[in-house]
Amino acid sequence: MTKQEWKNKTAVTEFILLGFGNGSNLDSLLFLLFLSIYIVTITANISIIALVVANRHLHTPMYFFLGNLSCLEICYSSDILPRMLLSYLGGERRISVNGCLTQYYFFGCLAAAECYLLTAMSYDRYLAVCQPLRYASQMSSRLCLGLGATSWASGFLSNSILTFLISSLDFCGPNEIEHFFCDSFPMIKLSCSDPHVVGRVISVVAGVCALPPFLLTFSSYLCIIATIMRIPSAAGRKKAFSTCSSHLVVVILFYWSILTVYVLPHYNTQISPNKVFSVFYTILTPLVNPLIYSLRNKEVKEALRKQSGKFLAFRG
Repeated sequence: MTKQEWKNKTAVTEFILLGFGNGSNLDSLLFLLFLSIYIVTITANISIIALVVANRHLHTPMYFFLGNLSCLEICYSSDILPRMLLSYLGGERRISVNGCLTQYYFFGCLAAAECYLLTAMSYDRYLAVCQPLRYASQMSSRLCLGLGATSWASGFLSNSILTFLISSLDFCGPNEIEHFFCDSFPMIKLSCSDPHVVGRVISVVAGVCALPPFLLTFSSYLCIIATIMRIPSAAGRKKAFSTCSSHLVVVILFYWSILTVYVLPHYNTQISPNKVFSVFYTILTPLVNPLIYSLRNKEVKEALRKQSGKFLAFRG
């Protein structure tokens, strides 16, 4: 059906999210899988926030950013997974156009904010490892608050523009979104307006939000690794390199999947392969970030042990 023929149809008021399949057996397995992921994600990130707030030893710039990241991941996961779980549990895959735009708005805002926040975290680690004598004076409370606030504000500002552009499109043709959540390119692919200009703007904004932060973050970690390799102790060097490399792997996975999905012009191609990439930054990243950044950390483990001891003593 041509775009002109679509325009003669009634305006679409709701979309259908196709997800990963419609088989009843597959739906049950996916529900259990994503429910487990959601529970672990929320529990781990809430635990980190509670530890950072309750433990004075964790009132440092690094844990301030980690607390922000955990808060962001909670919001991020809660924007996508509960709706997806509902569709697998009850089979209800319909979502209103306004509901879809709302989900996309918060998802895009939080994804962009995470790009900037990861950059701020890498800068904090760069100063701590590569310029330790300047760290205390450079990474002041004012700068930490400024970097955190800027990350959140920039994310919400950038995606407000994209959400406005997508909401201005007409939807009057097919209403099945080949995705597990409301994303930009799968939505504009269904528009009976010309989506090419909006698609290019999405790619440009996504590139601005992801590419410079990725290059800055990657450069910071390269400097950190170079500094680590000069540590005299082989054991200390191995431990530091293991921690740093795991951070770098998660960062590359997050930025690479976002750049692959949004910066390349996919709106003229099949969307299905992008669902696989989308899983990396919407589901896996919020799950592994608390494990990689925080729960492997010695100070966090010690704080968790103390809080667990206090809780058990109180229960006793």
